[in-house]
Amino acid sequence: MGQEHLPTVYNPQAVEEKWYEHWQEKGYFHARVNTEKKPFTIMIPPPNITSALHIGHAMDNTIQDILIRQKRMQGYETLWMPGTDHASIATQVKIEEALAKEGLTREDLGREAFLERAWAWKEKYGGTIINQLKKIGCSCDWERTRFTMDEGCSRAVREAFVRLYEQGLIYRGSYITNWCPSCQTVISDDEVEHEEHDSHIWHLRYPLEDGSGFIEVATTRPETMLGDTAVAVHPADPRYRSFVGKNVILPLMDRVIPIIADDYVDPDFGTGAVKITPAHDPNDFAIGLRHQLPQVVVIGKDAKMTEEAGKYAGLDRYEARKAVLADLDSGGYLNKAEPHQHSVGHCYRCHSVIEPLVSLQWFVKMKPLAKPAIDAVKQGKTRFVPERFTRIYYHWMENVHDWCISRQLWWGHRIPVWYCQDCEEVIVATEDPTHCPQCQSARLEQDPDVLDTWFSSALWPFSTLGWPEATPELEYFFPTDVLVTGYDIIFFWVAKMIFTSLHFLDEVPFQDVLLHGLVRDSQGRKMSKSLGNGIDPLEVVEQFGADTLRWSLLIGSTLGNDTRYYQEKIEAARNFTNKIWNASRFVLMNLGGFTTQEIDVENNLELADRWILSRMNQVTHEVSHFLETYNLGEAMRALYEFTWNEYCDWYIEIAKTRLYGDDPAAKNTVKSVLVYVLEQTLRLLHPFMPFITEEVWQHLPQRGESIMIAPWPTYRAELADVEAERAMNMVMEAIKAVRNVRAELGVAPSRQVECHVHAASEQEADLIRQAAPYFRKLAGISELVIGLFGNAKPPKAMTAVVTGAELYLPLSGLIDIAQEIERLQKELINLDKEVDRGEKKLANPGFVNKAPEAVVNKEREKLAEWKQKRERVAARLRELQA
Repeated sequence: MGQEHLPTVYNPQAVEEKWYEHWQEKGYFHARVNTEKKPFTIMIPPPNITSALHIGHAMDNTIQDILIRQKRMQGYETLWMPGTDHASIATQVKIEEALAKEGLTREDLGREAFLERAWAWKEKYGGTIINQLKKIGCSCDWERTRFTMDEGCSRAVREAFVRLYEQGLIYRGSYITNWCPSCQTVISDDEVEHEEHDSHIWHLRYPLEDGSGFIEVATTRPETMLGDTAVAVHPADPRYRSFVGKNVILPLMDRVIPIIADDYVDPDFGTGAVKITPAHDPNDFAIGLRHQLPQVVVIGKDAKMTEEAGKYAGLDRYEARKAVLADLDSGGYLNKAEPHQHSVGHCYRCHSVIEPLVSLQWFVKMKPLAKPAIDAVKQGKTRFVPERFTRIYYHWMENVHDWCISRQLWWGHRIPVWYCQDCEEVIVATEDPTHCPQCQSARLEQDPDVLDTWFSSALWPFSTLGWPEATPELEYFFPTDVLVTGYDIIFFWVAKMIFTSLHFLDEVPFQDVLLHGLVRDSQGRKMSKSLGNGIDPLEVVEQFGADTLRWSLLIGSTLGNDTRYYQEKIEAARNFTNKIWNASRFVLMNLGGFTTQEIDVENNLELADRWILSRMNQVTHEVSHFLETYNLGEAMRALYEFTWNEYCDWYIEIAKTRLYGDDPAAKNTVKSVLVYVLEQTLRLLHPFMPFITEEVWQHLPQRGESIMIAPWPTYRAELADVEAERAMNMVMEAIKAVRNVRAELGVAPSRQVECHVHAASEQEADLIRQAAPYFRKLAGISELVIGLFGNAKPPKAMTAVVTGAELYLPLSGLIDIAQEIERLQKELINLDKEVDRGEKKLANPGFVNKAPEAVVNKEREKLAEWKQKRERVAARLRELQA
């Protein structure tokens, strides 16, 4: 592209669209089956088609893009498979909301017309998040974009269902399930979110049928007592041995129910006697099966009381609770109510309180599938990063219940089961049957339910590569290398992919699971619309550019932990992009037609050159190591500190003397080092900041068509120079010490000063002589007098001690010593007063014991600062008076 100067100000909007289109046109994102190269594969966690890009998506996908871009530069055949999820419940809710505005329901439309609406909605809005991912620089293989309900994924879903059914791992039965009254569907155990609620335990008296007294039960849901079919006690509880086998009369309903003994009952909870409602509690349901108890359904799918609830029929469940309690109280059946906090299940999607209901559903048997999945992780076939999340995985898999996979929805993968209306044959098939294989009847009806969204998501790593066909892509790219996702969906999704992959392909779906935390605000709160604390990633891109967004999201992040995101991070990232731009602009402005053939970083090098090359080499090693171990935050810290502090603030400033000098060889050397280090640093930065690095790289003297496919820098042993690093650290420490003394004395930056350096040895003295131009340029030194420890110290001089040397700045001619002594004496009096005030305040028990801890700590910090300042002023005063 040539060395024309960069514009004064970096304009991300002008740069980003240009380069993204260029990358796509060149096909850099597209992966091919190439047996000459090693594959590296990441499957995107498919966002819902209802989604717009939020800050969590932005972070998750930035991590993936960083990993994929580095591997691409390392020469791997990289596949980052993109796609979207049909999201049954979320999408159906959106479409039903749109219908409601037209005064319609899905039932008004009918299933076929509703699905036509759903597909039209998907076509219109389903690609929104894909386009937004492009805005933040994601280098997915867009030619391979998949959808969980596309033809290939749908075929895989049917194949998986049929195989599991034929193997006896899918069954249909009436069981207690989690019913969402709002979404009007059952949801699985892992889709239930539990929240603590302040409520009560109510103690109810159930009269014995024989009139000999009553038994007291405790419950947190009195409205369900209308469906009680037994009272249970523990068989070893001595209080109730004589009660077992008797009957009670159910209050309000006048129904006779038995008292039974069951080991499940906790004698220490409440009264030790519990009401049993098999139709409305999962534990009661299990007890009911053991004792052949009837199931009386008193709460319906709309969360209202049914006809079985007698006079309470039609009431909302919570209205019924009030009415039932009032009637129990007036009838003398309510003994007492105790405050009680308990865990209540909510729908993960709409947050309605779940109602346990008995219903006919389809289930996957989990125990046979869970064991191989547990063993695979224990054997190290799949590794969780950070490792601590392995415990969560084990806990869920070892305590897993059968997975309810049917949903009472219309949008989704319809269950591939048909029922013959003539002979009741059940047909499970991958292709739609035309007739019954038993009686040949054509009167077949397909199961109305759809599969849980997570059923198709569980197949994502291999269904997208062509399974159940043995495609070249499946053979080459599977198993994948790393899955990047939030720690909050380990059991929702990660575990399901592991057990399905092991079952169908006898391989784990990925080697590593990289789990990141949530993005929170500056106060550690979850970002939400209700709190008004959300940051729109696309607004950040629009205002500051995608590179700023990407950098700000991950700088300072640590593996698996939540990260706090706030405006200052965005501004700091913006400042860093500007620093890169301005440094690059300076280098380009001073190259003057310099070409790649002229780059020489082996000859004519001086101390600063050897130092910056060695440091760049070390940073290359560190960044590569941090990326291999997924420590992205540490990789970014190393790059930031090197680029800003060492390259920009030190080396470029040191380079100016030779750049502006008359020695052609020195000029060529410094240009070589400036360009070489900048070009290598841009490559290291590219996965994190793809756009600005490409724009600058294209202006540099280099060989290649895009930084995106330029080789990843590698450690070069010949560039390592420990001695140069040690020496330069000493020089920088000395220069900083001179600058600090000048600042303390208030010496104007333009004023040149004399400096005496007493070195610990001739070696250090020689080093200072080599670095004399650096002192003159960076510390404003007019004359550098070099000696050894023990030489006579100059009179009336400020002193600074650094590693291997003592520095003296004679004050004569710099300041009026008498005037400075008088000023310092006044300052010392004021500081003594501040220290005395602080000590008295902290010695006062009334303040220390009553003030908030943060206020007291702040006062202690202030006192420590005043004492340090007083010591510095006193030391300076002693020096001047001496």
